[in-house]
Amino acid sequence: MPLKCLIFDCDGVILDSVPVKTRAFSRLAHPFGEAACKRFVEYHLSHGGVSRYKKFEWFFREVLGREITPTESKEWGRLFAEYALDEVRRCDLIPGIISVLAHWQTKLPLYVCSGAPHEELTSILQERQLDSYFTGIYGSPPAKAQLLAMIVDKAGILPKNALMVGDAVTDRNAAIEVGTLFYGTGPELKGGDFPWGPDLLELNAWIEKNIK
Repeated sequence: MPLKCLIFDCDGVILDSVPVKTRAFSRLAHPFGEAACKRFVEYHLSHGGVSRYKKFEWFFREVLGREITPTESKEWGRLFAEYALDEVRRCDLIPGIISVLAHWQTKLPLYVCSGAPHEELTSILQERQLDSYFTGIYGSPPAKAQLLAMIVDKAGILPKNALMVGDAVTDRNAAIEVGTLFYGTGPELKGGDFPWGPDLLELNAWIEKNIK
């Protein structure tokens, strides 16, 4: 099957920003005690690719026992950005990503499909001078599977001709739901029944070998 489109998550796939955002979630929950903080971090790490606002809702509902108000959600979003964004602007890139982007930029349309807020995502990739590699950059809302389906539709291709590259179960599940190919990276997805690498250093070689 010919490859006609490459789609990338951002945190943990383009930017090595997962640890930065984990610290931000921990800091948000810290005033509620160590146990609450631990639960929130564990939930965040097992739900990569999910909007931070959905994670805020989970914390208030499951840990604090009530629903978050719109004012609280907005304030937590502001605090999260305050805690994380400066570091995200400076964090390392995932090894191999520039080689992958440079190799495929003139051959295929490249897209970003991220759970980060759309405007923030676009701004950061522009600041990092990475936006020019991509045909389109898409963040939340909507949820990851809806975003991925939208990108495939915009590209005008069949899902089986697109490859999603992600580091979270949410990314894998979106690829399965939409019907795209999937390449996993990062520790969370190691050992699954799909191609995987600890970073993207081997992605070009895998594509050349396995997708004609």
